[in-house]
Amino acid sequence: MVEAARGTLYHHYVLDKDALVKDVNMIVATTNNYPAICMSIRDAAKGLIHGDKVDQGTLNMVEMAFRAYDPCFGCATHFAVGQMPMTIKVFDSQKNLLKTLER
Repeated sequence: MVEAARGTLYHHYVLDKDALVKDVNMIVATTNNYPAICMSIRDAAKGLIHGDKVDQGTLNMVEMAFRAYDPCFGCATHFAVGQMPMTIKVFDSQKNLLKTLER
């Protein structure tokens, strides 16, 4: 286990008789933080979205809830696809889809 900026990283290695790596399993902090990330994104969206009023500024503020846990992930996805892909689907209390906004 190693403590890193994003949280605890778990590394597990299996070596053969010659000490060559045969299997590796790594669990990164994002995986450990996933439940809390989901709840924070949900709570941010609930606090920021009223009716179907949602725009790119709202997407940015919801993204801030994610970045509080994993500031590196957003930059990694920006590098890969040019911007952090995000889709927000706004539902009413009856679970009817009101609006979809993508970036």
